[in-house]
Amino acid sequence: MRADPARFNHVMRFIWLFLLASQLLAAPPGVVINYSPAASGLYIGSPSMVISPSGEYLASHDFFGPESREHDSATTVIFKSGDRGESWSRLATLKPLFWAGLFVHRSDVYIMGTDRHNGRIVIRRSPDGGQTWTVPVDSSHGLLTTRAQYHTAPTPVVVHQGRLWRGFEDASGGSKWGMRFRAMILSAPEDANLLDAANWTFSETVPSDPSSWPGGKFNAWLEGNAVVTPGQVVNVLRVDSDGFPEKAAILAVSADGAKVLPDFIDFPGGAKKFTIRFDPGTKAYWTLANAVPKEFQTSAKPSKIRNTLVLMKSANLREWEVRATLLSHPDPIRHAFQYPDWQFDGLDLIAAVRTAYDDERGGARSAHDANYLTFHRF
Repeated sequence: MRADPARFNHVMRFIWLFLLASQLLAAPPGVVINYSPAASGLYIGSPSMVISPSGEYLASHDFFGPESREHDSATTVIFKSGDRGESWSRLATLKPLFWAGLFVHRSDVYIMGTDRHNGRIVIRRSPDGGQTWTVPVDSSHGLLTTRAQYHTAPTPVVVHQGRLWRGFEDASGGSKWGMRFRAMILSAPEDANLLDAANWTFSETVPSDPSSWPGGKFNAWLEGNAVVTPGQVVNVLRVDSDGFPEKAAILAVSADGAKVLPDFIDFPGGAKKFTIRFDPGTKAYWTLANAVPKEFQTSAKPSKIRNTLVLMKSANLREWEVRATLLSHPDPIRHAFQYPDWQFDGLDLIAAVRTAYDDERGGARSAHDANYLTFHRF
């Protein structure tokens, strides 16, 4: 019996369209921790991840967008995994809390951020692995500033010379995005009550000065990482730029209040948020970042291209090498793997990623306005 070529082509075309549609509607890579469709007006932001003292994984994120109330009563949600990231359950909802990052200190879990978009600095403590949390009602219980206008993201808390250190930005330098951010670092004695505002010291604030930056193409610095280098703590900041190569800024922390000058370095992915951690085993600094492959280095601003996530390494914090591409998608308009926060877990890296990806309701509103929080083991 002869095959009908027209019928065969029709069937093969149907199979091809079915497979294409299945691929478009596939779940994003990794394990989905949380999902919020674009139509909800609640977009997923500020991923954070830690391993609790009991060994469970904790992840958090906030909501931004038109239905989020981020400007007056921001919400952050906490999730837990007891099976090394294979499955997740919702553990707690914290309000008001925004741009907050988890960290572990001694036997407790903490989360530190602001109480709203450009709000007051707050810190909360959980003695039971994230189930219950203190409430920052005053300066003795986690309200670290009385005025608002502070900016941050989930960036590392590090220990150096008996103190904890964390980056923030003072956002009181006007009303223009970026130009208003003044880089700073907070620190507190590691044996102090971290909920008591009196125990925290604020460094000098350093305003951005694009006119004096190399090339004059930079618009802002923000979301600084406190990083320990031999002998001191530095603040490594994301730099919003208009072209390539992307940059980051290294800002020394001045102990005596003297003016410090930034050191600008080439940093693939530096126009987007990144987290830097030091690994004693390899004696190197590591980060996950949204480097931009050559084919996407067009007229679009680097900060808008977030469809590729890479692993990078540096021996000296100034020269960075891309070691692997971890996640990628050919579309940079509505797909992104961004704002990764991560931890070492033995020989693995575990990460929570703000992900914009396809779903059965039309996908993310944009690459920026993510609809998933995803977990990854690399």
